[in-house]
Amino acid sequence: MKQKFLLTLVWFLLLATAAWAQTRTVSGHVTGADGSGLPGVTVLEKGTTNGASTNASGEFSLTVQPNATLVVSSIGYTTQNVVVGNRSTVDITLKTNDVLLSEAVVVGYGTQSKADLTGAITQVSGREVQNAPVPSFEQAIQGKAAGVFIENSSGKLGQGIKVRVRGTSSVSGGTQPLYVVDGIPIISENQSGTSAATNPIADLNPNDIESISILKDASASAIYGSRASNGVVLITTKRGKAGGTNFTLGYQTGLSEPTHLKDFLNAQEYVELIREAGANRSASYLANTVEARLRRYSAGNDDYKTGAVNVDWQKEAFQRAPFSQYDLSTSGGNDKTRYFVSGLYSDQKGIIIGNKFEKISARVNLDHKATERLTMGLNFGLSRTRNNRISNDNAFSTPIQIVALSPITPLIDPRTGLASGALDLATGLPNINYPVYYNPILSYIGQSYVATTYRSLGNAFAQYEFVPGLTFRSELGIDLLNQDEDAYYGRITYRNSGPNNGDAFNRRVINGRYTTNNYLTYRKTFAENHSLEVVGGMAYEERKLKTSSVSGQQFPSDAYTKISGAAIINAGSTNETSSALLSYFGRVNYAFANKYLVSASFRADGSSRFGVNKRYGYFPAASVGWVITEEDFMKDQTILSFLKPRVSYGITGNQDFGDFVSRNLYGPAAYAGVPGQAPTQIGNPDLKWETTAQADAGLEFGFLGGRISGEVDIYQKKTKDLALFVNVPATSGFTRQFRNVGNLNNKGAEFVVNTRNLEGAFTWNTSINASTNRNKITNLQGQVIEGGFLNRAVEGQPIGVFFGKEYAGVDPANGDALFYLNTPNADGSLDRTKTNDYDAAQRVIIGNPNPKWTGGVTNTFGFKGIDFSFTFQGVFGNDIYDGGGKFQSANASNGYDNQTKDQLKRWRKPGDITNVPKPVFFDPNGTAGVGESSRYISDGSYVRLKTVTLGYNLPSSLVKAAHLQSTRIYVSGVNLLTFTDYKGWDPEVNADYLAGNISQGNDFYSAPQAKTYTIGVNIGF
Repeated sequence: MKQKFLLTLVWFLLLATAAWAQTRTVSGHVTGADGSGLPGVTVLEKGTTNGASTNASGEFSLTVQPNATLVVSSIGYTTQNVVVGNRSTVDITLKTNDVLLSEAVVVGYGTQSKADLTGAITQVSGREVQNAPVPSFEQAIQGKAAGVFIENSSGKLGQGIKVRVRGTSSVSGGTQPLYVVDGIPIISENQSGTSAATNPIADLNPNDIESISILKDASASAIYGSRASNGVVLITTKRGKAGGTNFTLGYQTGLSEPTHLKDFLNAQEYVELIREAGANRSASYLANTVEARLRRYSAGNDDYKTGAVNVDWQKEAFQRAPFSQYDLSTSGGNDKTRYFVSGLYSDQKGIIIGNKFEKISARVNLDHKATERLTMGLNFGLSRTRNNRISNDNAFSTPIQIVALSPITPLIDPRTGLASGALDLATGLPNINYPVYYNPILSYIGQSYVATTYRSLGNAFAQYEFVPGLTFRSELGIDLLNQDEDAYYGRITYRNSGPNNGDAFNRRVINGRYTTNNYLTYRKTFAENHSLEVVGGMAYEERKLKTSSVSGQQFPSDAYTKISGAAIINAGSTNETSSALLSYFGRVNYAFANKYLVSASFRADGSSRFGVNKRYGYFPAASVGWVITEEDFMKDQTILSFLKPRVSYGITGNQDFGDFVSRNLYGPAAYAGVPGQAPTQIGNPDLKWETTAQADAGLEFGFLGGRISGEVDIYQKKTKDLALFVNVPATSGFTRQFRNVGNLNNKGAEFVVNTRNLEGAFTWNTSINASTNRNKITNLQGQVIEGGFLNRAVEGQPIGVFFGKEYAGVDPANGDALFYLNTPNADGSLDRTKTNDYDAAQRVIIGNPNPKWTGGVTNTFGFKGIDFSFTFQGVFGNDIYDGGGKFQSANASNGYDNQTKDQLKRWRKPGDITNVPKPVFFDPNGTAGVGESSRYISDGSYVRLKTVTLGYNLPSSLVKAAHLQSTRIYVSGVNLLTFTDYKGWDPEVNADYLAGNISQGNDFYSAPQAKTYTIGVNIGF
């Protein structure tokens, strides 16, 4: 009996072993039509419940029976049946039934198919930013991402760029999105030593970018928790693909010039207006003071009387600016190892004299499959940027302020042979009275201000697959930024140095951010209809910032420009700060039958920046989607190819504040030469992050087999616990404390439609996007926060509204500037009586710098190797305050500044109907003699031809004859046309020294954007 049992047991074991031996493990790679891996694709053994899902790279592994057939399916793609046969690896390309759904979208800590998304994400291909003749990639996507407002502060190269994702969500904290490169959050905050911000994102090479994902709603971004209220921008760099080694060489060159110049008075018009302003003051003033001044500004002669000298000073501030760029990359690999290596050099002069931006960068991305289960890799980029900066917009030495000089002043002083204003004959020193103001050309000649930045950005990772579908990934990232700002102001720059015989300044910044991410990902398909993805892990980040500065005076000559040459070290300082963030996060994505979609995420963040009682914050989010076109009742219709409504809700935060604002601080306090210390700040142990709750409802659609597709979103963001300095009783020893006190809201709508208008030999595709956002501060506990010229943050209004006296035009009887009284009446209305008494008029809301609508239209054409595309960008409904208007468009009432030509329409006699008051020298007639008013507020709406590109791919027969793989030549343009009613240099503006959350929409001698033409070639071999 015992023997029979043993024989039976052995028999069953042999059968089981034989059956096991007949099964095989099949691995494979599922890609879309463009060759990129598709994540989340269901791979099922036909006739069974045995299945798996592809990972972020589109790879899968599954143990199947002999002669098995794999059923490969994903929303938006045609299901394929693949016979395994005797193969152990299979490569599968899925065909899409809707062009919109073919994208593999990068999300937080993973990748999803576009069709599976239940959050609001805009993805921009790397092709959209490649070879763009701009220092930073954000400029290349203006008008191409719904709900993302991008604005350059001016035409200066390397300056800060304003990016707002679904509005402004903070009053005093950071409002820029979180930037994440290859999974690692990076340094994006301003590093400038002046009040004008610079842009660290300009260090990145746009040609290295594979894709850009902008996470807009809480469902998509909440997995980044306390840094996601302003949106998250995920940047993925290029990677190698298995196959032969490929090289790509690119070269482009071009030229930039200002998009627009103002019209200023010529010499004859200037003299006429100045004399009239003097005569309107008094005959003696004209005969004595005015004529003496005109003679002085005319280099001490009478040329001003004949117009012999007529200088267009504005043109002296600008230059035709050349641009050139070289880039070389190589990629390739095999089934085990894949690589991408690139290098770039670009040299771009600014349209303003003295401005230049140079960039050198290199990148190595490496993926290595060490075993069947272990994959390791490296992403590493190095860069050096050199920014020849110019003075801030509000400095006399900035080139644009040269327009204040009179046209009767010669470029070269005939008495010295030097630039006007350089030397006084009697003293040999710069002359403070000639010309009208300091001549910025002297700074161009005699000063230098160079910011040089070295940056190391990268991460190393390892990913291990325990069993099919379950992987663990560990990443260690570093972002090390070392910046040196070196400035020297020589003797000729009198207004900056004076008798100091040269000033020098040096500032160094070392900003290091160290990050580690460790997380598990589980993907599995159950019972054919249930797809599940679970992500969970932790992250830790530490940041250290060190700054030091020193300045010196009294140099033996201008040949010595370094601090070591100074006889006097007149100032110096060092600072160090740090912060840390510990996080735990998770996400679950579930799909049933490829049509019912559910996603939920959670993050817990602990930050060193906040009070001991509120150190941790918790940020949940959830979303659902329904692919209606996957329902049986939709199968027979042919109009709708895709329809997916989705809704989401979640909580995100903002912790972009000072490092120690929650703590009681002490600092050095010397007295009478005796060292000591004293309290410097009152702490707040209950200080926490600002919190934004966001609800989003969206509808994604596709018609006619994907010929028409798009999406519509409406959203509402409510931010509470705004962190602000508030007034406290002085009995505490302090007058202000940082507290959570306020609330603001953003709500809006977004619309995107993509069409394939023509297909075949001639193709034509169109993409249209439009978005609107309304911002409103609902609670500041009664505080009013001022900023800029007229901006303020106040309850019941959008952030940054203009608040001031309302200009009412000109009195036809006497030419006086008029203002509306705007005093409250008993019934609550405002008294609209006009007065020439500026002080009697009450301040009211007179403008809003926030646009009502933004959008863009892109058309792309193709025909037999020729490609042509163009993008129009539009911004509508915003106001701009021209802070320089009361000097340069001031009916000559402020003095001897040259005026814009519209001032020739001034009031001259009783009965004249005009908007320009009577010119009276140094008279407070609605200009510089009084405060700000709505006279210089204008509609800032504009439509701009943002980009145009025409390219030609040489025929393959010709290319192969030259032993090449591909050759493309192209011409392109940026900012070629601008349509606007704004009378300033450019409607896309925000004075660099004022740019901030509240200080928006201000123009103060700010340079226009550059109009750039380029020609280039890309060669593959």
